[in-house]
Amino acid sequence: MPIHKINIVPTWSFRDDSGRELDPQLFSLLRHIETDGKLTTAAKAVGISYRHAWNQLNKWADFFGTPLAELQKGRGARLTELGAKLVWAEKRVIARLEPQLDNITSDLNLELSRLLEGTRPRLRLQASHGYAVELLPRFAQTFELDLQYRNAREALASLGREQCDLAGFHLPVSMLSEEMKSLPTRLLKPRAHRIIRFIIRQQGLMIAAGNPLGIEGLADLCREDLRFINREKDSGTRLLLDEMLQRSGRGSSDVLPSAGTEFTHSAIAAHVAAGMADVGFGVQAAAAQFGLDFIPLAKEQYLMACHQRTLEQPACQLLLQQLRGDAFREAVSGLPGYDARLSGEVLAPDELFAEMES
Repeated sequence: MPIHKINIVPTWSFRDDSGRELDPQLFSLLRHIETDGKLTTAAKAVGISYRHAWNQLNKWADFFGTPLAELQKGRGARLTELGAKLVWAEKRVIARLEPQLDNITSDLNLELSRLLEGTRPRLRLQASHGYAVELLPRFAQTFELDLQYRNAREALASLGREQCDLAGFHLPVSMLSEEMKSLPTRLLKPRAHRIIRFIIRQQGLMIAAGNPLGIEGLADLCREDLRFINREKDSGTRLLLDEMLQRSGRGSSDVLPSAGTEFTHSAIAAHVAAGMADVGFGVQAAAAQFGLDFIPLAKEQYLMACHQRTLEQPACQLLLQQLRGDAFREAVSGLPGYDARLSGEVLAPDELFAEMES
């Protein structure tokens, strides 16, 4: 019996005083209007007629008391300010909830697989949320991947307690300081553990399209007229940014003019795209997803640690085959700023640090 993977997708629920509820289909229609700029194309993408799409826009314009989209003869369709805000709000909510929903989805799919197919090789991976990690369940067709999103500190600690088989963590390609490598060197043993290369990704500043505020680099983060949206403490991305700020003599990100913190790269990008912050720090793929400009600052290795004996487990062998395969590397190549050419290589912790310090 084929196993159907499930996905959990958040939906909106709007209700006015008279009990009328907003149709979730409206958000799909608005997203396609934003992308395509034509109501005919948007209606076709959603699977409804042009007339029905037009009626939907009119109905919900009445619901909100103002139009959500404007149609101009010869110029297609565009979202109004409210329509654009609704789309950005949806993107921001999904970006913020994504790690938690994916954790629950992984648990449900694992249990569903056990009930329908029985026991298959299982691999427990704890790693921080990211665009390349999101691809892994797609390639886990011959084994069970129990993927849970945790920051590097939590993941490596779980590996030490044997609560997971693989733990994700990050290190910059260059600029490796004693502080940056202290976590993996403290928790990983040269003889007992091994490192699997996953991907290399480009990190940098995410700014509004066209760079209206003239942001040029790291030094601009200290400008009092800029609102900076930061990542949560203990995230690999925040540790990398703090390392760069300290090396440049600017302290840490704690002292920057703050617009708050977020928990994923996509949530940072959504914050900037919605105009709720002027600049954020994260991966290039997130900037591209939300139509932002990007200033590259550092390349970072995304790595996985495991016990040496884990490498012999059938599920780990299957994962390594996928990481080394053309299909996975081609999928990663579609992510702006990502590189998977070394994916699946295995080395000892000492070899990794010696390589980075040479």
